[in-house]
Amino acid sequence: MPLHCLTSLTMGVPNVGETAAYYADFGLSPESDGWFATRDGGRQLRIVHAPTRRLIEVRIGVDDPDDLAGAAFRLDRIGVPSESKGPSLTAYDKATGVRAVLEIAPRLTQRTVPATPYNGPGRIERTGSRAPGIVRTAPVRPRKLGHAVVGTTDFEATTAFFRDGLGFRASDYIKDAGAFLRCSTDHHNILVLNAPVAFLHHTSWQVDDVDDVGRGASAMLADHPERHIWGLGRHHAGSNFFWYLKDPAGNFSEYYSDMDCVVDDQLWNPEVLEGAKGLFNWGPPPPPSFLHPEDLAALMTGTHSAEK
Repeated sequence: MPLHCLTSLTMGVPNVGETAAYYADFGLSPESDGWFATRDGGRQLRIVHAPTRRLIEVRIGVDDPDDLAGAAFRLDRIGVPSESKGPSLTAYDKATGVRAVLEIAPRLTQRTVPATPYNGPGRIERTGSRAPGIVRTAPVRPRKLGHAVVGTTDFEATTAFFRDGLGFRASDYIKDAGAFLRCSTDHHNILVLNAPVAFLHHTSWQVDDVDDVGRGASAMLADHPERHIWGLGRHHAGSNFFWYLKDPAGNFSEYYSDMDCVVDDQLWNPEVLEGAKGLFNWGPPPPPSFLHPEDLAALMTGTHSAEK
């Protein structure tokens, strides 16, 4: 694959200060210039002012100039203009207004985190001590940005922009509604959703394991129960554990662990998922506000303002 990672994203919100404070609570490390860093991925989130909440930019890592040239050729073939400048190429998805920047960047390497020992039927891996997950005291800090989910009014065009133009690979589809696309070995780095208005649905952040999914969410909810949206559960597409929370601008943020990885494209067969299977394998059912965020009508009419 000519692409190798989702390096960063920029979200626009009406209430930058409140939203920035939320992501600091979430475990991202704030920097002086408006960026937030993860433990392994570095500067991966930028929050800027916008009249309504939206995904403004995604940046994607490539290896060399040939990868940029290949993307320029593919984009031209589907009628999307692009601009090359030094070690990067920029193009815009017309339906969502999202700016995509392919940039020559080093591949992300992550230090191996030892697997948590689990006891099970006929399998004793931990003796004489409590489970490591219940004795951790350090705040949860995400390892890296995993994916972003963008709603679009032209599902076919936005899917083609990322897949046929930029070079993302398809992992799975939700029938007539969604495309799980990857620019790395992770199951998906962008999920394109059919929607009545272009908007940012959620961002997703990797943590060590399911214990940190639960610990991170519990800490976020301790003084702010209104942040809870959906979880704990396990998805079918991607197989990951999840817990979703809501930031002050109305965007959802997800802690996840144990995502499917596609190392050999020939060994992965995309599915077309229908109904609940496209959303989750087990866990509580998603609330209506997850499927249809409460501010969609306001976003459509341009009257949206962040919740206070």
